[in-house]
Amino acid sequence: MVLAVCCLSLLITALDTTAVNVALPAVGRDLHAPVSGLQWTVDGYTLAVACFMMLAGSTADRIGRRRVFRTGLALFTLGSLACSLAPDLGWLISFRVAQGLGASMLNPVALSIITHAFPDSRERARAIGLWGTTVGLSVAAGPVVGGLLVASAGWRSIFWLNIPIGVAALALTAVFVPESSASTTRRPDPVGQLLVVTILTSLLFALIEGAHQGYSAAPIVALFAVSAVATAALPWYERRREQPLVDPLFFRSVPFAGSFVVAVAAFLALSGFLFLNTLYLQDVRGCSALDAGLLTVPLAVGIALASPLSGRLTAARGPRLPMVAAGLLITAAALTLTSLSPTTPWAVLLAAYMLLGIGLGLVNAPITTTAVAGMPRAQAGVSAAITTTGRQVGNTLGVALLGSVVAAHTRAAPDHAGFAAASHPGWWILSAGGLLIAAIGFAATTPSATAGAARVAARFPAEPTPATSTTPTPKRPPGIPDAASV
Repeated sequence: MVLAVCCLSLLITALDTTAVNVALPAVGRDLHAPVSGLQWTVDGYTLAVACFMMLAGSTADRIGRRRVFRTGLALFTLGSLACSLAPDLGWLISFRVAQGLGASMLNPVALSIITHAFPDSRERARAIGLWGTTVGLSVAAGPVVGGLLVASAGWRSIFWLNIPIGVAALALTAVFVPESSASTTRRPDPVGQLLVVTILTSLLFALIEGAHQGYSAAPIVALFAVSAVATAALPWYERRREQPLVDPLFFRSVPFAGSFVVAVAAFLALSGFLFLNTLYLQDVRGCSALDAGLLTVPLAVGIALASPLSGRLTAARGPRLPMVAAGLLITAAALTLTSLSPTTPWAVLLAAYMLLGIGLGLVNAPITTTAVAGMPRAQAGVSAAITTTGRQVGNTLGVALLGSVVAAHTRAAPDHAGFAAASHPGWWILSAGGLLIAAIGFAATTPSATAGAARVAARFPAEPTPATSTTPTPKRPPGIPDAASV
């Protein structure tokens, strides 16, 4: 039941993201929202998740995981209700931020709850495997469920779906989820948290609003400067803290830094694709919301087929092969769409969707494996959390960057052919991102990179030696990672 409750929390947060993308054209028509307004509808949510995920995890360890988890469920559910009643675009974006704050308290805390509830390493690995499978199901079902709801009851019904699931999860949490906290907790880092929020928020505002005001406008240049100064200040400040929010030492490891960049690039590709493709299918090709959701099923099928294969390849041959293959497949899919037009054959579109899905399915397992490679077991959870935050940063930047590229080019040509042509630079950006993933997949897995990671790991404080026990440690089957790497 604990696992079921945690999976419910992941289901509504992941389903919400992909379903809302399908509803964007309907939101734009109903609330008279420009492209920038649609960008903020998505990014208001993902920005809050990216900014506060690590804070939520450390707070839960300190004051109680069930308490923070219930707070997140309540905030997400109330935010969903508010979104369904939003009278205009400004209120909708505000309520989406509230949803994102709630979601930031759910996923990392749910993983901690599962880890505490399953002390046996093999049971824990199976439980986390089922928890992770929920992500694939959400990605697969989100566009279809969203399209069905929009077609039958309007875009507000997408948020209605979260309410009964959230209420049920709250009730089950009160009955079945025990309270737990960490024996050793990290002290709050308010300055580090403020710098992270400043970096992401100012960069996002500059990217989205710069498409309309011009990137040479004084406010936009100032926002880029604020983001750059905060980016430089973060490692300078964090190096001087005993327990930093983001330890700069991690990024001296080439495998870890590479996995973070790959996480950003991969999820930038996913979110950017979902944003552009939804507008293209519905506004250019005239598809209904349901048809647009059904047409993206090859993407979900590719992810579902490639994800378990990636896990087996990573366990058997290391992360290089699946990561390089993922980058090349993402590049191939994006290159296929660089000549997108209002009459592009459906077979070409579906083939690109499948290639992209397989690439995204292959990349997840090696990201986590590379992030924790060579790190001390005591730091494995923190390194995985930072990489997970990188995924959310990629989600946020994908919509901001690609949406702004299209918005900047469609002002002069607002017709359907103009939108398709304006998306071409976006697809070139995604193809370059795929090549970057492939290059990092090779460079971050060389013997010299692995040796460098070991040197960085040696600089962390030594892990306390556990008390000896007469109980033999169960032997893990091949391919099952240990608890820390999970």
